[in-house]
Amino acid sequence: MKIKVKDEFITLGQLLKVADFISSGGEAKFAVKELRIVVNGEKEDRRGRKLRPGDVVVIEGQTIELE
Repeated sequence: MKIKVKDEFITLGQLLKVADFISSGGEAKFAVKELRIVVNGEKEDRRGRKLRPGDVVVIEGQTIELE
């Protein structure tokens, strides 16, 4: 899956919502602790992590490329 970043960056919490892993921003805090999330090969659990075009995020085995 490819997701276009409209601004300079998108946070991991925003990405979870855009990619339909959560239905509201309030769920992000719990989702980052429960889901297996890897950003550019490293495990990530900070919902505020800034993601930029070129980053590759794997959430529960689903790969998302940011462009």
